[in-house]
Amino acid sequence: MKYLYIIILSLIPFFSIAQQTNSKSISYLEKGIKAPNTHHLGSAWLNFLVKADQDFNQNITKATFKANSTLDWHKHKTKQIIIVVEGKGYYQEKGKKPIIIKKGDVIECKKDTEHWHTSSKNKDVSYLAIYGAEPTIWTDKVTQEYYDQIAKQLED
Repeated sequence: MKYLYIIILSLIPFFSIAQQTNSKSISYLEKGIKAPNTHHLGSAWLNFLVKADQDFNQNITKATFKANSTLDWHKHKTKQIIIVVEGKGYYQEKGKKPIIIKKGDVIECKKDTEHWHTSSKNKDVSYLAIYGAEPTIWTDKVTQEYYDQIAKQLED
């Protein structure tokens, strides 16, 4: 019995090492950091959940836009997936009609497709954006006047 006790005690460190991992746990429920107004008007927060690396070549970011905020036109070198987790917003691809997006919607934007997405005029929106490691390519500004025109068109 004494030897069994010694064996069990000597194995405990191995079990605790086996339980340790390099994984980290963060919550997508957190708002994140306030984004500087470089490529948008209004208020936005970004929660960088997963950063692309050699094992997973995708970023996953939770973006939260306050109502009446605008994001500029942009595109990505890879496909982008947008999963709306809360609220209501707008999405538009260049040359196409804008649409309303809401909680539960999943948008698939093909690579190199110029587009913009943001909150609606009267509601915040939060979404998970999944996109490749390459930097976002910012193109044209979305002006407050253009945003207001889209909001009026979609909300009437």
